[in-house]
Order: sequence, then C-alpha cells, then structure tokens
Amino acid sequence: MFEIIPSIWLINGKCVRLKRGDFATQEVISNNPLEIAQAFEDHGIERLHLVDLDGARRGEPKNYHILETISGYTNLKIDFTGGISTDGDVIKVFEHGALTLTAASIAVKNPDKFTQWMVSYGREKINLAADTNPVDHKIKIRGWLKKTEIDLFDHIQYFYDRGLKYLKCSDITRDGVMEGPNFELYTEIQTKFPDLSLIASGGVRNVDDFRRLRDMDLKGVVFGRAFYEEKISLADIDKFMSEKVEK
Repeated sequence: MFEIIPSIWLINGKCVRLKRGDFATQEVISNNPLEIAQAFEDHGIERLHLVDLDGARRGEPKNYHILETISGYTNLKIDFTGGISTDGDVIKVFEHGALTLTAASIAVKNPDKFTQWMVSYGREKINLAADTNPVDHKIKIRGWLKKTEIDLFDHIQYFYDRGLKYLKCSDITRDGVMEGPNFELYTEIQTKFPDLSLIASGGVRNVDDFRRLRDMDLKGVVFGRAFYEEKISLADIDKFMSEKVEK
C-alpha cells in the first residue's frame, strides 16, 4: 500500500522548514508540533516522519520530548530520524514512542553497527536514509552538512546485500523547493534494487506527484513544504486517501 508520510522538522522543539537542507533558510512554522500531527491524524494519515534537526547537526537526538508528546497524544506510527548513532540512542528512540527509525550518518561511519541494528531490531524497524546530489551521486550526511565520497548505488548495494528492506532517498537539490521529485533517480533505484521498499523524499509540489509516485509502485513519499505552503491541503489529502482506498 502506497503511503503519504508528512514530515515535521524540529529545531528547539519547534516545527520549521528549510530549503535544500540549508539551516540558514530556517523558518519557524509552528510552536506546536503536536497540533500539526493531530491534524494529519484527523485526516487519515497513519505515519509521521519526525526529523530532529538539532540531533542531525550535533550527532545525537535532542527532541525526545516532542517524540514522546506526539506518541502519547496520537496513534501515529512515528518514524524518527536525526543524530541516532549509538545503541543507547536506538533504545531511547523506541522507548519514547517511535515505531521505526531512519538513520543515515551511522550507516556511513559504522556500517557494521547499522547492519547489527537491522539484525537485532528487525528490518521492519530500521530504515536507511541515503541522500544525494544527482550531479555526482555522492552520499551526504549530518543533516546534509557533510559530503562523503561514497557512491549512492554502492552504498545501497552494501545494505541491500545484508537484508535492507526500507530506503528513504532524497535528491537534496530538490528538497524544500517544490520543483518535483526526481522520478528518474527513483526509477533507476527500483531497476537496480527491485525488492527494496522505496520511499521518495524531496521536491513534492502537489497531489499529482503523489499519484505519479504511487503509479511507479513506490512504497511511499515523504512531504512537507508543499503542505506548509498550502500547495497541498488537508482536503487534498482526504481526496487522495479516498482514491487510494478505491484503488
């Protein structure tokens, strides 16, 4: 089943938005992330992507209190990401209410540890984020602040061979600028890794992008700015969710 997954990006406990992951473009959307999460749930959304930007920058999660609050006051399946780097971080993320986690930097710095997490917690609960600039297909980590020399497809292949099931992939040049998802990149990933459950992220403009990604048989799509800038409304979400049920 194709899922549309709203994202809430957190800095100092507030919901923010960025362009292309640039912290200098930070804008505060709301001081109440719970209210936003509850609105999504009220309109049939089941899963939320909660991004701890403080954690991504500092290398350890910082917004556990927001995770715990949203988990405690909604039934959303929360996927948490941002700075998860130790076994203790993983335990705390799950203890504070996340159903799954998505990690990027640790998979680059310590691929054996990320693989161990997949084995220990199950590949249904440990997701890989692989974010790249399609100009060179090099992986970027630490909230996209750090470039590596690791090739995107080599990186995916390493974990695919070790049982990876869920991949979230962002074209960082499109994130937060609503220029459309990188459909060509996702097609290439699907061709190379046919058994992977692929989640698109970055560039969503409107509900038609949802439909195209759904028709490509992706697992889902993460979206944010298009909603916060009212290019996608709660009514649009209602309509798409009803289409999905009918399909």
